[in-house]
Amino acid sequence: MLMFRSCILSFLLVILGSCSLNKVFLHPHVLHIDDDFSTYVEEVNDTLMMTFTAQRAPIVLNSKGEVPKLSYNLENIFFPNSNGNTLNAWLFTPKDNFNGQTIYFLHGNAGHLVYQFNFATPFVNAGYQVFIQDYSGFGFSGGKATRKHVYQDGQDGFDYLLSREDVNYNKLLIYGQSLGGHLASVIATDNQDKIDALIIEGAFSSHKDIAASSVPVLGRIFTREIYSAEKSLPNFHKPILIIHSTEDKRIPYSHGERLLEVANEPKELYTIKKKHIRGPIYYADEIVAKMKKMVE
Repeated sequence: MLMFRSCILSFLLVILGSCSLNKVFLHPHVLHIDDDFSTYVEEVNDTLMMTFTAQRAPIVLNSKGEVPKLSYNLENIFFPNSNGNTLNAWLFTPKDNFNGQTIYFLHGNAGHLVYQFNFATPFVNAGYQVFIQDYSGFGFSGGKATRKHVYQDGQDGFDYLLSREDVNYNKLLIYGQSLGGHLASVIATDNQDKIDALIIEGAFSSHKDIAASSVPVLGRIFTREIYSAEKSLPNFHKPILIIHSTEDKRIPYSHGERLLEVANEPKELYTIKKKHIRGPIYYADEIVAKMKKMVE
């Protein structure tokens, strides 16, 4: 009987171990140069198509196969991370209406840069410069997708952005969605002397809390908390905007309430509707107005 219990315990430890939980928290999609995508873009009232060169740079064309007249430039970037792998990033820069503010955008636990296009461009159209990257194992980024690597990549991307002397701005904000919102809380706290505000949308309070929603009791017990928004935010002393939907089926609204509870003033919980992390799609104007007020 003792042997049986030991075997069961060992099995549970394997299932709930770090490697297995990486698959619970991370759902990366790899990009290939022969992939192609399309999406309707209201700015040009047309469907834009994206393909890639042999150098893995994006090519954007309209439905007529012509280069569209967009209000921003898109720079494709590859830079080394601290693990010796290469990360892929995009830098959106408005052509005419740049408001002097830059957003370091940390995306969620699935997909890749192309999937984040419609989340980033509403802010670009509002005048923000946006830097967004893929974590290790996502898109064209090298390396393996693990929670530890996500944290390292979050800091490496921030360091790279600050190292670009040609990327000018007056205010620097960090915006994170879902897993990226949880990560943004930690990166912002670690670097709060270099930023002006933090915005997190649909973020979970801790790895233990979200693991417990999948594997009750045991998920909380056996999940190792590599880094935690819940533990970081009490040490963050810059303006913070927490965005969460009451209709979010992936990360319950209670996580947003918990993060508000541990955060310092000035803070705000902006309650929205719609599915998980749809704020930039349906509430861009309201979010932008709140972001501007945060850094005044």
